[in-house]
Amino acid sequence: MVKFYNFASTPSGERELYIDGDISDSVWFGDECTPGQFRKELFSGTGNITLWINSRGGDCIAASQIYTMLMNYPGEVTVKIDGMAASAASVVAMAGTKVLMSPTALLFIHNPWTIAIGDKAEMLKMGEMLDEVKESILNAYEIKTGLSREKISLLMDDEKAMSVHTAIALGFADGMLTDSKCTATSIGYPEEVANGTPVQSLYKRLSLIQSKI
Repeated sequence: MVKFYNFASTPSGERELYIDGDISDSVWFGDECTPGQFRKELFSGTGNITLWINSRGGDCIAASQIYTMLMNYPGEVTVKIDGMAASAASVVAMAGTKVLMSPTALLFIHNPWTIAIGDKAEMLKMGEMLDEVKESILNAYEIKTGLSREKISLLMDDEKAMSVHTAIALGFADGMLTDSKCTATSIGYPEEVANGTPVQSLYKRLSLIQSKI
């Protein structure tokens, strides 16, 4: 069976985990990640883990289980989002001791949704259930960000997509992945940009660089 998650070891002995695809609580097509499979492989080794995520999300209950396993894992878990951590995958990302994002990555959160069949009473019950599912997801975001539940709830209502800077500002991420081979200082950017001082206008950035030439 082809899984979308894979464990690997680095030369330094640390473990790497790659999640690329939809998270599922059962196997339908043969390429999903299920909590049972994940648990067995996660706890078959020891040491710190770097978790790379590029996933649109999936089943929120399966994501909850994986989140809990990572939270209970004895080693440190550094999450690196290189593409997208959306929906249920954003919940998994919150288990990281540290969460880092690529400069081009996105983190996306929204209210839970489902498909239901039945009469009015069944629809009302389903609505109540979705409210409770949202409350459970809010717990993971609140623990990581320290934001109020009201603020996070509004972000979910808005179906918030976050770039790395927005995610850092709101507490969903701790930093941006950088390339030590090519820094702002090494390519001649002015000190204001190299040190990370916010310069909102592209025109201002270009002007600062031009003034240094």
